[in-house]
Amino acid sequence: MSELWSHLVSWFASHGVLPLLQFLHIDGLAGDPLDIAESLLIATLQLGIIGLVFRPLESLVPAERWTDRKLTRVDFQYTVMMLVGIFPVFSYLVLTPVANYFGGPDTGPGDASASPLAITHWLPGLKAHPLLLFFCYYVVYDFVYYWMHRLQHALPWWWALHSMHHSTRQMSCWTNDRGSLIDGFIQSMILATVGIVMGVEPDQFAWLVLVGELVQNFSHANVRIGFGPVFNRVFVAPKFHRLHHMLVDPTRPKLHNCNFGQVLSVWDVLFGTALYNEPPRPTGVGDPMVDADNEHNLIGLHWNAFRRFWGAVRSPAGWKFGEVAFGPDYVPIPVEQLDLHALGHHVMQPATHQAPHASPADQTATAAGVTEDATAA
Repeated sequence: MSELWSHLVSWFASHGVLPLLQFLHIDGLAGDPLDIAESLLIATLQLGIIGLVFRPLESLVPAERWTDRKLTRVDFQYTVMMLVGIFPVFSYLVLTPVANYFGGPDTGPGDASASPLAITHWLPGLKAHPLLLFFCYYVVYDFVYYWMHRLQHALPWWWALHSMHHSTRQMSCWTNDRGSLIDGFIQSMILATVGIVMGVEPDQFAWLVLVGELVQNFSHANVRIGFGPVFNRVFVAPKFHRLHHMLVDPTRPKLHNCNFGQVLSVWDVLFGTALYNEPPRPTGVGDPMVDADNEHNLIGLHWNAFRRFWGAVRSPAGWKFGEVAFGPDYVPIPVEQLDLHALGHHVMQPATHQAPHASPADQTATAAGVTEDATAA
């Protein structure tokens, strides 16, 4: 199987990737055509698994039953665009030159150009055990992702971008890649930097990404599947991640701050953010400024997210840690100033209808016309 895969990659590199790079006159700028070919084939493999395995499961064991799937179409379009277009271009026209500038992947303790923090630089014996080495890479990769994900929810200007991923009311196997390009760029640079520091080679990094992406495609799927009492504490299951995307419950306003893991749920268990044994809940975001994403196509989605980002990054409130919603001017408003019960159904109370002794915080929230916690994770 390995030999067959190598032949397929070589054929595609010679007959597809290299001619295209030469036609565009960027063969000297891009990475190795073999790496590009492998990345594109991996993306095709990923699309096949999502479409032929995960999507049928959504019809067999759905967590929610929908009368139609119209809100999932934009996520499908975005997934295809990301996997076979944006991600390969970004990886091999941006990340590869950066990696090469900093010395490229580690080749062992004797390589002066290798990262001094590379795993095999300190544990060269792992080179003889590629599966164990890959596991070590992934544990570090996933650990960084967990904390990055928590920061996406805690830092208002970053939430302004990441909220695009959470805004869908129909979370499905295509939802994983739904996200702002700016957010994707930031995430990719952080994770790629971690890969470079660890000494991950390009083909290994592609497989790291594939494993993470496939698990996330599955964990976002609209299926009622868990992994049992033991493995639920180790790996992220669809039931587990669905709670991360649930609408906020005004009676338990902190419940949704949970289940941030990408592949390993063990980080949530260790750091106290794991939530289990809750029934399935509707997904999406109550904040109408974010929920409006559902009314737009791909371009509108990104424009909405950018306006939130621009409003947040220019405001002092956008740099203060905490959960926020967004006012009509896209400036973040701390959820502590919002009445989640009154605003939970996108109800805007005119200022003249305020109670005589309404607090300034309540009046601010009402005037802003925002609704329940924008981080309805």
